[in-house]
Amino acid sequence: MKCINCGTDNKLKDRTANQGRCLQCNHLFAFEPTSMSNVKITDPFFAKAIADISANNTLFFTAKQLLYFLDNRLRKKSNSISQFGWLFLYLPFNFFAFSSRIGLLIVNFVFICIFLNQSNSNKLNNTSRKANAKNLQIIGGIILVGGISTSITSNSFSLFVIFVIMGMLSIYLGTRQLGRIGFLTQEFLLSQSQFKDWLDRWQQINGSILKILPSPNEENKPTTINPDVTAYSFDRLVVCDSATIAQLLIANNFHFENNCAILSITGYPQSIFDTTMQMLRRNADLKVYAVHDCNPRGIGLVHNLRTNANWFLNSEIAIIDIGLTPRQIIATKRGMFIQSSPYSAQAAKQLPEEVSQSLSAEELAWLESGNFVELESFSPQRIIKVLQKGIAGSRDLGSDDSSLLLIGDTGNDMYVVQSFG
Repeated sequence: MKCINCGTDNKLKDRTANQGRCLQCNHLFAFEPTSMSNVKITDPFFAKAIADISANNTLFFTAKQLLYFLDNRLRKKSNSISQFGWLFLYLPFNFFAFSSRIGLLIVNFVFICIFLNQSNSNKLNNTSRKANAKNLQIIGGIILVGGISTSITSNSFSLFVIFVIMGMLSIYLGTRQLGRIGFLTQEFLLSQSQFKDWLDRWQQINGSILKILPSPNEENKPTTINPDVTAYSFDRLVVCDSATIAQLLIANNFHFENNCAILSITGYPQSIFDTTMQMLRRNADLKVYAVHDCNPRGIGLVHNLRTNANWFLNSEIAIIDIGLTPRQIIATKRGMFIQSSPYSAQAAKQLPEEVSQSLSAEELAWLESGNFVELESFSPQRIIKVLQKGIAGSRDLGSDDSSLLLIGDTGNDMYVVQSFG
């Protein structure tokens, strides 16, 4: 393992002999992969993850974003059967079982079960699950060709029927799995407590991570604002469903670079919330952009903005729903980190009627199954890019913009961005 301080490559015996320190510079290693149980990482792996999620230390990020980022990287490294590597096991097993019809059937049945299980695994990413689904199709083709040839040579009609059914079943299962992989749920490879231990140890040894954000401070301490500033307003407002995402955008100067105000539905930042709202209400041409998790609470954000007197009750301002929405997740071709919980399923069944009616039957069924996706599963760079694209696409809401879908009656319009990235 290379030392992140001096770049010296230290072998296990070197690290052990020097009490977990670099032989060259004596810098302490934060992690020892050989002593880890289920998930193994190295110092360079962790350091690169921090550099990549922060775009080489230019963007702030949250601890949970780092957790998602590490989890995704670890899934790519996790042990899964490669696209063609399994043939080195599959072919010898079939060769040795060739003399026994039952043995031949058992070997192929076992491989089909393995690939089917791997294509469903919530511990693998969508790329690995897709590879295993394709393996089902490949092995189905091999079974059809090889099995039919074997049955003809053996002059056995029953064996012919069995191999045809098994081969076609494998191809069918592989095709079905490829069509549903994007909707399968996932679970973290490491627990949040395990990740916290890693993070604490890393910062204890290597110092604080400069771009990682603390929990947002939601204390209500009024801030004095220059009266000359309050005389102005904003043309755009970004409303987040959590203080965490609002803090992320503010920390990365999104409000300065895009000339907009940023608030959370919870009232963050409390110190300037009331003053900012007063400024916003002066602008009759204000455009509001909602950004939220794809869960029942997040889906209800636009409805909350429309019906809450503290926000825009009885107002005809345009509201653009940037996402995340079930529509975007169902339509996307790229895998998202979909999770599921009974609480989310119950909350989806209690959505206000106005919210439920704005969703398609497929979207509502997706939510009521307990599915949800968090914004923090995306990198800061991705969230900022999608939000900027949504703002740019809404400059002329009267034009035919294929990226925006109009929902609602005139005077109470809501525009939905159809793609999240």
